[in-house]
Amino acid sequence: MYVIGFDYGTKRIGVAVGQTFTATARPLTIVFVKNQQIDWQPIHALIQEWQPDAFVVGLPKYADGSDSLVTIAVRDFCQQLQARYQLPIHTIDETLSSVAAVEKILLKKKGRGKKDPKIVNLDAVAAQVILETWFSLD
Repeated sequence: MYVIGFDYGTKRIGVAVGQTFTATARPLTIVFVKNQQIDWQPIHALIQEWQPDAFVVGLPKYADGSDSLVTIAVRDFCQQLQARYQLPIHTIDETLSSVAAVEKILLKKKGRGKKDPKIVNLDAVAAQVILETWFSLD
């Protein structure tokens, strides 16, 4: 079963895909948000390509567990996903996903050497971390 993960941001949404059988995930891309409007075309194309069985969306929280300012926008994004694709949506606390994404990127760069031109997008890697965390909870 494939799952698409999202790291929602007010300017960019990181997207990753994961496979539940292997409990692995990989970053895919970012989707831009302009004037609070999501560019749904790339999301639709990814859903057509991967045919996921569910979505996992990182839900931002403060350290004390309360909702952050972005939480309302994320919940709205989840409602839009549900209305458009009628697939199960799982949310997971995304605390420190960006920090873990930076560490993951730095480890990859260190392993490849300085001449590697490939640039990995932080938001997509954060979506990967969100999926990997969700897999670890099952």
